[in-house]
This record gives sequence, structure tokens and C-alpha cells, in this order.
Amino acid sequence: MYTDVVKGLSASPKSLPSKYFYDESGSELFDEITQLDEYYLTRTETQIMQQFSTEMAAEIGPRALLIELGSGSSEKTRTLLEHLEAPAGYIPVDISGDYLERVAHKLRLDHPGLPVLPLVADFTEPLVLAASTPLAARRIAYFPGSTIGNFPILEASRLLRRLRSVVGPNGGVLIGFDLVKSVETLEAAYNDASGVTARFNLNVLAHVNAALGADFDLGAFTHNAPFNTEASRIEMYLVSGRRQEVQLGDHAFSFEQGEPLLTEYSHKYTPDGFADLTSSAGLTATATWTDRGNLFCVQFLVPELP
Repeated sequence: MYTDVVKGLSASPKSLPSKYFYDESGSELFDEITQLDEYYLTRTETQIMQQFSTEMAAEIGPRALLIELGSGSSEKTRTLLEHLEAPAGYIPVDISGDYLERVAHKLRLDHPGLPVLPLVADFTEPLVLAASTPLAARRIAYFPGSTIGNFPILEASRLLRRLRSVVGPNGGVLIGFDLVKSVETLEAAYNDASGVTARFNLNVLAHVNAALGADFDLGAFTHNAPFNTEASRIEMYLVSGRRQEVQLGDHAFSFEQGEPLLTEYSHKYTPDGFADLTSSAGLTATATWTDRGNLFCVQFLVPELP
């Protein structure tokens, strides 16, 4: 984390990796974001899951091992687990260990007999599953929430290639991604009127302070998340309200008044654009599900034949 943060703050423009949003407080704030009226993503994806889980389960097949990346509260996964035929196990993967264990404990109570094996890991790095991982008819990577949109296109392609390797030639990837829509709808989703997203964004500075001993003044930064039409992505920033210097170990980082600190991308895709991305990773869609308003999309991907 220290290396990542120093590298990001030394760059021009300055940035912080979005994975460091998710300490325990950040995970709880994100759960709060998903309940906001403006934040259509989770609500719409949940509706898709509820409407089409039977079809998704049929694509996945019996005795599958479900591996969820960035599992968070695992709420959407519950609907899927209820429809899977004799699942071999569930591996929720998340960077926030305490939060992950609480969620896993509740899932074990709600699904007795289902092996729930939480894995505290950074899924942007190669995943190493335990030797005790249950045998399964096939492995399925579940990647909901449009988290794939947080990665620049080349990094997203590399991540999908790693998932293809994890699931193997017989496996599959169930993935959610956000679709291009009006700028007004997109910007409202990331700049909510009640300021929850702003608190979530600022929490990354609190996390860096607590974990690494930095001295970010949270009151000296403000949240801003415009949509970049050319790049088809929301760009989330913390903007310095004054000239200031932040100390981190032996490093001092100067900010000018108005200087932005990039904390997250959230790419929005057209169906053709997402097909280009998955094809670059050697994956192809065998099933597609969307809501009536075409706000969001879930696809089932399988490795392309050689």
C-alpha cells in the first residue's frame, strides 16, 4: 500500500488506487451509496439478477464453484446462490478482511451445508486459491457491480485474461457492466445530493492516514465526479481547496489550490465496446441480460475456442 500510494502521489496528475476505498468504513459507506435514489447501478443490477437468476443458473450448471471478486456485502450473490443447482462452494474475495468475515459468517448461517471460504486478497493481482478448495464441475468467476469499469481498458483486458485462467477452459465469467446513458443521469449517480459519495471518496484519505501515518487534512479537499464523454467514463476526484503539503513518511507532496487528485475511473460501455473488450481477453458472451431501460447489463462469458 505504501508503494502504491507514493507512486500515485508522485505521478502527474496525482492519483490514489481505488482499491484503497475499501477499508471497513469505506465498505460500509459503499453499502450506503447503493441505497441512494441517484445510484441506479446496484438497484438495477439487483432487479436483473432477481428476474433472470434461473436463466443464469442454467448457464452456470450444477456443482459449480462460485468465486466472487470484490464481494462486499454479497447481497446480489444470495439471489444467485438460491437458484444454483448443488453449488460446490462459494469463495467471496475482498480486500477488507474484517468486513468479509462478518459477511461470510452470515452466509454460512443462511446457507447451511454450503462451503463458504472467504479469501482476503487484492483481486487485481493473480488469485491463488487454497489447496483445500472444493472440487467442482466447473469454476465460475462472478464479477458484479460494474467493477470492471474501474479499470482502464488495457488493465481491464488483463484482468479478464487472468479470470479466464482462473476458471479454466471449462469455466465461465458472470459479469455486470454499466451502459452509456445521459450525462445528467451518470453525474447524479456519483455526486449525490446527500453527500454520501463525497464521504466515501474522502474516506480514502482517512484510510491512508490511518494505515500509513499520512497527514491528509480531509477538510481541505472536496469531491467532484464529472463524466468524460470522450473517454466514456466518470472520473472521480478530490480537489485541493488550498495550497498545502501532505507528509507521508520521508515524502512530502505539494498540492496547488484547485489541483485534482484522481481516485477512480468508472467506464461506461456500449454493447459493441464491451464485446471488443471481452474478445481481447479471449472471452465471448453466450447470454446477455438487461433491464427494460437498458441502464445496465449482465453477461455470461466463456473462453473462446482455440
